[in-house]
Amino acid sequence: MQDYKSVVRRYYSEIWNAWSEPALEELLSPDIVFRGSIGTAVVGIAGFKQYVDRIRSAFPDLHNHIEELIAEGDKVAAHLTYTGTHHGELFGFPGTGRKITYQGLAVFRCKEGKIVRGFVLGDTETLKRQLAQE
Repeated sequence: MQDYKSVVRRYYSEIWNAWSEPALEELLSPDIVFRGSIGTAVVGIAGFKQYVDRIRSAFPDLHNHIEELIAEGDKVAAHLTYTGTHHGELFGFPGTGRKITYQGLAVFRCKEGKIVRGFVLGDTETLKRQLAQE
């Protein structure tokens, strides 16, 4: 049986924390179906890369810290803490330079060593409150 927890660990450390483009091809199915916290839904690696680029432009130093991983069969659930500095537009807020931190949950389905589906639900209300602070 595949160790899909390690695939998800690499997904966060290489794609989201190190911004590695080669990791996209290594870790994601070409037909990935993904829905992210900011309401973005994408299909395929090209669409996923655009999503990553959008988040990176808003938070160039974004860090995803895995609090907990739970796996059963081909599914992995992750509890995460996100931190970063807001430098680009998100939710209509121009870059503020503020440090942010919020939490989220993600559920992934894997097949043949790659992520084929991902669904992330972040606490975007807490994020928006931090972005809106005067």
